[in-house]
Amino acid sequence: MAPKIPKPRFLAVPSGPSSRPGFHPHRTLATGVSLPTEPTSPRSAIRRRETTFSDRINSGPSLQDFTSSQPQIRTALVGPAGKKKEITRLPSWLQTPIPNNTNYKAIKRDLRGLNLHTVCEEARCPNISDCWGGSDKSAATATIMLMGDTCTRGCRFCSVKTSKNPPPLDPHEPEHTAEALKRWGLGYVVLTSVDRDDLLDGGASHFAETIMKIKQKAPGMLVEALTGDYAGDLTMVERVAQSGLDVYAHNVETVEELTPMVRDRRAKFRQSLAVLKHAKICKPSLITKTSIMLGLGETEEQLRATLVELRANDVDVVTFGQYMRPTKQHMPVHSYVTPDVFELWRVRALEMGFLYCASGPLVRSSYKAGEAFIENVLKKRAREDENAWADSDIARGLRDGLLS
Repeated sequence: MAPKIPKPRFLAVPSGPSSRPGFHPHRTLATGVSLPTEPTSPRSAIRRRETTFSDRINSGPSLQDFTSSQPQIRTALVGPAGKKKEITRLPSWLQTPIPNNTNYKAIKRDLRGLNLHTVCEEARCPNISDCWGGSDKSAATATIMLMGDTCTRGCRFCSVKTSKNPPPLDPHEPEHTAEALKRWGLGYVVLTSVDRDDLLDGGASHFAETIMKIKQKAPGMLVEALTGDYAGDLTMVERVAQSGLDVYAHNVETVEELTPMVRDRRAKFRQSLAVLKHAKICKPSLITKTSIMLGLGETEEQLRATLVELRANDVDVVTFGQYMRPTKQHMPVHSYVTPDVFELWRVRALEMGFLYCASGPLVRSSYKAGEAFIENVLKKRAREDENAWADSDIARGLRDGLLS
């Protein structure tokens, strides 16, 4: 026979306040305010105002929201029913055609055949259709990315693959790169690279070797090198600067105040300034260049201070472009800057003494119009140097010796 389970017993407690000794219905707390002991009259109670239609209007968007010069970020749902996803609608000035012409395919085929990478593809540049879609290969611009397609850093704006231990360098890459560029017959080429903090020299020797190979195969080709900061090792900066290049570029990317939130923690604003300054010291004839993204949340005062710092470090060229979020895993766009504002900063940069400034929503560090201008500047300098040499005492002495 199963044992009996005793039933719980409940004690009846009187409901009145006097049933609990020491109970004070109007007890005052140390951090509170004394409550009245007598109920207030209905007439003295504050009545809640009835909600009106004007309240609903006031809680909605204001006139400023419609008339503000800052464009609103619009979204839309795309895809089949049940599988729709939200995408960001870009302003009209940021929309570009999908690359699909013959010249684009030919350049891509050449790059794959030589196992070369471009920052145009890896960073999802919106200008790839324009730069690769010229009438022929010689009119095209492609920024070759050296040392593989995997970076050791993880900047929050960049879509290039990252890894602590990327694949080893391809020893044939300098030769293949020089051969491809000679085949295209370009007058101006841009080389860049991923950051390789896993290498002792950060890849500076590999970069310098590529530039020297290009100059051997195509002496008349102008070379721009967009390098990393080599972890602040200025000896590596000097190695690249003395390799025969014509333009030394290194991007500060954003203003100093936003650098920790935008770039990898190993990239520092002051470190980038030191790289640009040292490249100029090593070879004063170099054109130094940097690029800044807008739309990350920078203020006008911060941007102006950044330009002052760049000029103080003798930077010659600056470019401004709109930050565009590569994927949802990257930092969001704070604002879309209008073309008028880009033009305003272009004028301000030139007034501050920059040799050239390319500024626009679709402008990137490697920008075809900017490269054409710099190419003309370098050729003009070369002609001036030749004329100066022809007028020098040494040249006159040599001519007199040959004629006598």
